[in-house]
Amino acid sequence: MVFEGFHPLTQRWFEDTLGAPTQAQLEAWPAIQQGRNTLIAAPTGSGKTLAAFYVAIDRLVQQALNHELDQAIQIVYVSPLKALSNDIHRNLQEPLAAICTALEEAGYQGADIKVAVRTGDTTQYERQVMLKRPPHILVTTPESLYLLLTSKGGRNVLQSANTLIIDEIHAMLGDKRGAHLSLSVERLEQLVGSPLQRIGLSATQKPIEEVAKYLVGKHQVEDNQANCVIVDGGHRKQLEVSIEVPKSPLSALMSNEVWDELYERLVELVESHQTTLIFVNTRRLAERLSLSLGERIGEEAVNSHHGSMSKEHRFDAEQKLKNGQLRVLVATASMELGIDIGSVNLVVQFSSPKSISSFLQRVGRSGHQVGGIPKGILFPLTRDDLVECTAILDSVRRGELDQLCIPEKPLDILSQHIVAETGANEHIEEGLGLEELFNLFSRAWSYRNLSRDEFDQIIEMLGEGYSTRCGRKGALLHVDLINERIRPRKAARLTALTNGGAIPDMFEYQVVLDPEDIIVGSLNEDFALESLPGDIFTLGNHSWRMLRIDGLKIRVADAQGQPPTIPFWFGEGPGRSRELSESVSRLRKDIREFCESSIESAVEYLAAEIGLQQSAAEQMVAYLKAGSDALGVMPARDCIVMERFFDEVGDMHLVIHSPFGSRMNRAWGLSLRKRFCRSFNFELQAAANEDSIVISLGPVHSFEVADVFNYLNSETVRDVLVQALLDAPMFESRWRWNATRSLAIQRNRNGSRVPPQIQRMQAEDLVAQVFPDQLACQENLTGKRSIPDHPLVQQTVHDCLTEAMDIEELKQLLRAMENNELEMIARDLREPSPFAQEIINASPYAFLDDAPFEERRTNAIRNRSWLDPAEDDDYSTLDLAAIEKVREEAWPWIRSPEELHDALLVLGFMTNQEMHHGPEGEDYQVYLESLLQEGRATQAAYEGVTVWIAAERQAWFGNLELPITFDPPLHLPESLAESKASREEVLTEIIRGRLEGLGPVTADRLAADIGLPIAEIEYILIRLQIEGFVFKGHYTPLIPQAEFAAKDEWCERRLLQRIHRYTIELHRESIQPVSLQTYMEFLFEHHELIDQTKENSSITPATHESLMRILKRLDGISAPASAWEGDILPGRFSAYDPSWLDLLCISGRVTWGRYLSFPSSPPLSASKSVSAKESKSSKRKPAPIKSTPINLIQRENLGIWQSLAVGNEDDVELSSDASVIIGALKDKGPSFFLDLVQQCGLIKTQVENGLAELTSFGLVTSDSYSGIRALLSPVNRKNRGNRGGKRRRTPYEIEDAGRWTLIDKTASDIETNVLDDDVLERLVNIYLERWGIICRKVLEKETSAPPWRILLLKLRRMELQGRLRGGRFIAGVGGEQFALPETVKALRSCAVEVKERSEDKVNRIVINAADPLNLIGNILPGKKIASLATNRIMFENGLPVAALEKGEVILLRPCLDNEMELYRQSLLKKQFPTRLRAYL
Repeated sequence: MVFEGFHPLTQRWFEDTLGAPTQAQLEAWPAIQQGRNTLIAAPTGSGKTLAAFYVAIDRLVQQALNHELDQAIQIVYVSPLKALSNDIHRNLQEPLAAICTALEEAGYQGADIKVAVRTGDTTQYERQVMLKRPPHILVTTPESLYLLLTSKGGRNVLQSANTLIIDEIHAMLGDKRGAHLSLSVERLEQLVGSPLQRIGLSATQKPIEEVAKYLVGKHQVEDNQANCVIVDGGHRKQLEVSIEVPKSPLSALMSNEVWDELYERLVELVESHQTTLIFVNTRRLAERLSLSLGERIGEEAVNSHHGSMSKEHRFDAEQKLKNGQLRVLVATASMELGIDIGSVNLVVQFSSPKSISSFLQRVGRSGHQVGGIPKGILFPLTRDDLVECTAILDSVRRGELDQLCIPEKPLDILSQHIVAETGANEHIEEGLGLEELFNLFSRAWSYRNLSRDEFDQIIEMLGEGYSTRCGRKGALLHVDLINERIRPRKAARLTALTNGGAIPDMFEYQVVLDPEDIIVGSLNEDFALESLPGDIFTLGNHSWRMLRIDGLKIRVADAQGQPPTIPFWFGEGPGRSRELSESVSRLRKDIREFCESSIESAVEYLAAEIGLQQSAAEQMVAYLKAGSDALGVMPARDCIVMERFFDEVGDMHLVIHSPFGSRMNRAWGLSLRKRFCRSFNFELQAAANEDSIVISLGPVHSFEVADVFNYLNSETVRDVLVQALLDAPMFESRWRWNATRSLAIQRNRNGSRVPPQIQRMQAEDLVAQVFPDQLACQENLTGKRSIPDHPLVQQTVHDCLTEAMDIEELKQLLRAMENNELEMIARDLREPSPFAQEIINASPYAFLDDAPFEERRTNAIRNRSWLDPAEDDDYSTLDLAAIEKVREEAWPWIRSPEELHDALLVLGFMTNQEMHHGPEGEDYQVYLESLLQEGRATQAAYEGVTVWIAAERQAWFGNLELPITFDPPLHLPESLAESKASREEVLTEIIRGRLEGLGPVTADRLAADIGLPIAEIEYILIRLQIEGFVFKGHYTPLIPQAEFAAKDEWCERRLLQRIHRYTIELHRESIQPVSLQTYMEFLFEHHELIDQTKENSSITPATHESLMRILKRLDGISAPASAWEGDILPGRFSAYDPSWLDLLCISGRVTWGRYLSFPSSPPLSASKSVSAKESKSSKRKPAPIKSTPINLIQRENLGIWQSLAVGNEDDVELSSDASVIIGALKDKGPSFFLDLVQQCGLIKTQVENGLAELTSFGLVTSDSYSGIRALLSPVNRKNRGNRGGKRRRTPYEIEDAGRWTLIDKTASDIETNVLDDDVLERLVNIYLERWGIICRKVLEKETSAPPWRILLLKLRRMELQGRLRGGRFIAGVGGEQFALPETVKALRSCAVEVKERSEDKVNRIVINAADPLNLIGNILPGKKIASLATNRIMFENGLPVAALEKGEVILLRPCLDNEMELYRQSLLKKQFPTRLRAYL
C-alpha cells in the first residue's frame, strides 16, 4: 500500500492536491514511519521536502485527533538560508490549512498544528511569542539553532523535540558551518535526552555514504556503516541547458561594447520568458546587472537579491517574484538552494559558478516542480570562462558531481561550543565534567578524530585567556583540573550568545554621500581601512572622493567624474572544484586531439556532443588551438607547461600553466614565490587563478626555466608554504576569523558592533601574545619562524593550507613530478601566449602578495590582440633581423684609437678576424698601430691562438696559467703589472665582456675564440647564469647561414631583452595608427573622388572599364536610385558617360536592383493575437522610386548579396496591376516592356507604374540601367504625344530598358553557414576593396553584413595565413583592425603626404550623404547626416566642414565669412551629364 499507515484524510489531501507520490517519497516514507534515520538524495523538484514533512504532518494530525498533541516542539527543521526557511514556513502553512479544513468538513475537531520560523530576521516579539507558545514545527537556521541551544528559553522549548530535518545538507558540509551544525545536533540530542530521528535532504551529495555518517554522528557508525537508510534517487534529471556567447568574440577582459551586447541579449531572453532568474558570483555584478536591466525593461520589473540586503528587501523580492510581479531577479548564492519562488521559466548563469553542484542547484530553480524540466543558459565572460562553462556542461552530460570535503575538527568552532554548552548549564553548581563534554563533542562526525590533548588545549586556552594592552581577555571558563570540571565565568553565556556562529565577518562599510546622507553602496573592509581621505574610487559606475571614516560608514563627496586614484577591491574569489578542474583538463586534451585531425572535427564534437552553439564552439577551438600552438603542447593536469617572457621594460615573467584550480595554484604559487625570494633575495610579485600562476621577477634574475620544476620537494613543501603564508594577506584575515569564532575576540559588545579597526587591533594583540614572531621585526629574526603549538595558530595555519589552498594536492603533484609521471615542458617566448592573457590581467583577489594593483609588474606587459600575425605556431622564434640589429648595436663603436682601446677593455680581447673585419667589414689596423706605438695594446699568443688585448689586461691574461707570449712585450707600471684575480675570476670577466659585445653566441664560439676547453667555458657561463647576467636558450632562427643555431646559445640579459623588444616591434603593426583625417583622405583617393579645388581633376580615364573599377569598390552598396547618377558616380568622374553603365549592365557584368535593403516585417509577438486588419496594415507599401535604395552589383557576387538579403515577397502589399505583371513574369520569364503590355492586357502607363512599384519592392530589374532612369523621369517630361499627334522622345524611354526580370529574393540565414569559407573570403575581399581597413565600426555602414564574430574568425584565419595584417591602423577607432599589406603601405604613404603638405594647400571633396564614405556619426565625430539623395557633405583635407541638409547649408566647424559662400556654392553645384537632366 502506497499510503499505508497514513490517516485517510491526509492521504486524500495528498492525492487531491499532488496526485501520485514520487519515487523518492515512496522509498523514504516507510523508513521515516519506522523512526529510522534517513538520507534522501534526489534531483531538484522531486518532492524531497514533502517526503520528510508528510510523515511528520501525518503524525501530528493523528496526535491531534487522539487528543495527544501537546503545545511543544516536535520537529526541528534546519535550512542553510534565511530565505529557504521563510519559504518552507510558507509552504507548510498551505497543506496544514488544507488538512485542517478537510478535518472540519469530515466532522473532526481541527488540528491546530503550529509552525514558526526562528532566524536572524525574526523580530523580538515573534521570539517571545514562540517561547510562550511553542510551535509543533520549528523552522530555523544552524546559527539560530545554536542560539536556542545556548539560551535558557530556547533550551526549554527544544527539550520536547524528537525529529530533526536538515535540508540542503550539502550546502553546509564543505565549510565550518557543517562542523558548527554537527556540534549543535549533538547538543540538541543531549538536551532531549533520547535519540533524535535524523532526516537529511539534498539533490547533490557525493560521497553519499560520508554524508550519511555526518548526519547520524560517530556513535551511530559501526564497521564504517552509518545507521541510516539511504534513499539514493541520484542527482541526474532532464535538463535544457546551453551556452551563449556575445556577438563579439570573447577575450581576457570584457569591454563595455561586449557588455552592451550581453544586456541586449538578456533583454531578449527576459521578454521571451515569463520569469527569469539570473545568478552571478558577486554582489557587485548583481547590482550592475539589475541596474542595467532596469534601465532597459523598467525598474519595476527588475530586482536584486543578495546577503547584504535587509531582510525586508529580500523578502519583498522573493514575494514579487513568486507572485509574478517581477520579470527578472538578479541573485547571488542567496537564491541557489531549494527555495520555491514560483514559476521560473529560465535560469541564466553569468560566468562559471566554479562547481558542478552549484550549477545544478541554480538551474534547478527553474522547472522546480515535480515533472518540470529546468532550463538554464550559461554566459561565459572570458575565453577561459568559456572553456570552464563548456566543461560544466560536459560534466553534467556525463553525470559527474563534485565531491564534498568535510572540514575535520575545527578547533575554533569547538571552542565556541564549549563556552556555549558550559554557559547554557550555568545552573549546575558543580559545573560540567571534562570527560562528559569530550564524549559529547567527539560524537559529532566532524570531530570523530578529536584527541583528548587537543580538547584539553582548548580548555586551557579558554581558562587562561591572554594579556593585552587593556588587560586580560578571552578567559571565559573556570577550570578545575583537580576534579576535571569547568564552570562558566560571569560573561561566558552572553559572549557565546552575542558572538556565536561560523560565518566569518566580511566587514562592509556603507558609503554615504555627504551632506545628503544618502547611501550609495558598500565597500570591503580592506579597501576602506587602507584608503586615505582624498582618495578617489569608483563605485556604481560613478567616482567618489573619500572624506572620512565615521564608524562603519565612509563619508564621500561626488568626485565630479575624476579618474580613480585607487582600484576597486574585488574580495577573495571563489575556487574551482577539483572535479571541475579535471573536466577542464580533459576537455582541453580532447580538443587538442581533435585539432590534430582538423579544426572542423573539434568544432563538430563540441556542437554535437556537448551542445555548444557554432559560434561558441569556433571561438573555443580557435582559442585552445592558438594557445597550444604557441606553447607547442596543450597544458593539462598531466602536462605542465612553463613559459617565460620579457615585458616592455625588460622585467621577466614566468607563467605556469596548471589547470588544477585556484586553491592548488595558490599553494604552488606561494611556495614558489618563497623559494624564489630565498634564492634571489628579492620580494617577487605573484598571482594565481584557476589555470595559471604568474611570477614577476626583477631585471637581475636568471635561471633555467626547466629547473623551476625542481625548486620544491614534496617532503619539505609544507614547511615552505607555511612560512610563505605567514606573510600573505590570507593569514591575517583567517586569524581574525578564528579568533572571533573561538570567542577570544568579541564581535559584539554591550549591544553594539565592535568596529572593524578595533577588532583588528585586538587580533594583533592576540597574535603578539601567542605568536610574537609573526609581528616581530624581520631584521631580528634568524632563520624561519617557529610556529607555536597554540590551538588557534595551528588552526589558522591549517585553514590557510586546506581552505584557501590545497596542500595535499600540491604534495601529490610534486610527487608525480619527482617520479616523472607528468610531462613537463619549459618554453622561452618572445611574448605571452594566449593562455597567459587572463592571469596577466588577474583581479586583485588572485594576488599572492600585497603589492597594490597599480604597482603590479604585469601592468608593463603589452598584450597582443587575440591572435596576431602568423606567429602562433612558435612564439619562441626571435626575429633574425632583430638579432642582427642587436649584434651590431652591441659591438663597440670604433672610429678612433681611443674607441678601439675602450673596445679592447670592454670585450676582454679581439681576435684577428674581429680586428680586421668588423661587423661592417671595417679594418681597425690604423687605430691598432697607433695603440701599439703608444704601448697601450699588444698581441697575446698561446697554443695556436692569437688575440689582441689592451695593455691593462696583460696581467689578467698572465693569470690564466697558459704559456702566453706578448708581442710586443710591454713594460707596465707596478699597479698594472700584477693582478690578484684568480684564473676563474679572470676568465669570468673576460667571458662577461665577450657576451656584452657579441649578442647570442654558443659556448663553442667562445671557447674557440679564447682557445680554452669548452667544459671550462660552460662552467663560467653557468656561474654567470646563476648571477643573473646571462640566459641560455635557442635564439637564432634555424637557417643554413646560422649553423650554430641547433646548439644552445648564451646571451647577455640586457641584449636579450632588447632582442625581444625589437622582435615584438617588428612583428606588431609596422606603422603608428593614422588619424581619422588621414584615413578619410586615403579613402577619397582610393575611391578616386574629384577634388573641387582642381579643374577637371579626375584621375580616371573616361572608359567603361574605369567605371567597372569604381563599381568594384561600391559593390553591394545601397543608395537612393536618384543618387547614383546624380552624385555618387559623377563625383568620381569629371565626364561621366551614362552609356558606360548601360554597357556594363547589358553585358551582364553588372546588375541593378533593390537586393539588400529589403526589410522584413517586425516579428509579431506570440503572446498577442493579430487581426486580419492589423496583419494587412503591417504589410509594406511601395516607396517613391527616387528614394528606393538601389544596389549596383557585379554578377559574380550576386549570390553573396542574395545570401545576406532579408525579407520575402509575402511582406508586401501589391496593387492589382503589379500582381498581374508578377504573374506574367513568372509564367513567361524575362520579358520586354511591350510584351508585358500585351501579356497583361494593361495600358502602357499601368505597366510602367506596376514596374515602378515592383522595383521599389526589390522584385524586378531590367537588362539596362535605362529602365531605372525611365522610371525616375517625371511624368510631365514624358511627352508621349502632343497636340499635333506627333510623339517626341525623351532621352530615356521605358521601352529601351530591355527585358524585365524577377529578382530571386530567397532569404538566407548566414548563421546556418550558407556563406561557406570560400564565399566568406570573397566577401572579406569586397570589404577590403571598399574600405581598405576592416573594423567593426566601419562595417556598420554596410547595408547587410554577417555578424562581426563570424567575420572576425575569418579575418583572424587570413591573418594567421599571412594574407592580412592585424593591428591598430586608425587611431580613435576601437577593436581589432585588418588590412592588406599593400593597403598598409598606401596608408603610410598617405600619412607622409599629409604630414608634408603645406598649410595653405586645401583638398576639397564634396560627396552625397548617401555615399558610403559618409562616415559622420560612425567613425567620424558629429551628428549623422541623413543618407538622402538631396543631402551633401563637404570635406576639407579629410575633415567635414559643411553640409547641405534639407536645403539648408549648415556648418560642421567654424569658418571665415568668405568661406561660407564658397561652401554654399560647392554644396549646391552638381555636375552630371546633360542627358541625365531629364530625370535628375
